[in-house]
Amino acid sequence: MQASIEVPRPTLFGEVLDTQRDMYYFLLFFVVLAIVATLNLMRSRVGRAFIAIRDHDIAAEIIGINIFRYKLLAFAISSFYAGVTGVLYTYYFGIANYEQFQIVVSIDYLAMIIIGGLGSVLGSIFGAIFITLLPILIRYAMEAFGGMFFEQQTVLNIIPNLRLILFGALIIFFLVVEPDGLNRLWRNIRSYFRVWPFAY
Repeated sequence: MQASIEVPRPTLFGEVLDTQRDMYYFLLFFVVLAIVATLNLMRSRVGRAFIAIRDHDIAAEIIGINIFRYKLLAFAISSFYAGVTGVLYTYYFGIANYEQFQIVVSIDYLAMIIIGGLGSVLGSIFGAIFITLLPILIRYAMEAFGGMFFEQQTVLNIIPNLRLILFGALIIFFLVVEPDGLNRLWRNIRSYFRVWPFAY
């Protein structure tokens, strides 16, 4: 049984996108398109129904929102986004393989949503950037300062476990202290500088 399928590089207007830069702009187009579509969806009647169900489903049902219909629609829309993402993922790596989707990937996605901010498009972007850059910063910090406390081989063994520990701690911290995540912090900073230096 074949565990993986090789996928050729995408072709655009007869040109094969075979470099990292070409793939970056190719994927960036779909990212921008998805963000714009989601922001417009949240401003529509369907988006307002999603928000009402998220905040208080019983109250939403009382005012006439069909809970089953909109939950099914939310599942369909999220499945569409996940399907498109899976296709782009296989184009980027050139291989379709289910074995790389392990529990660590699920933890990463969960951390992105919670740390970025639940129910926020901008928060999802902040969470993705944060979770992507955090392992890089951990590696640089451990390689620079870990040698003061541990041997080099021990440092290399600690880095993956330290990453999971920090992810878990940050998820708990944001759930307890700031459920709206980095998106709320960004709104606070933006509001502060909007009236600065006249705080009144």
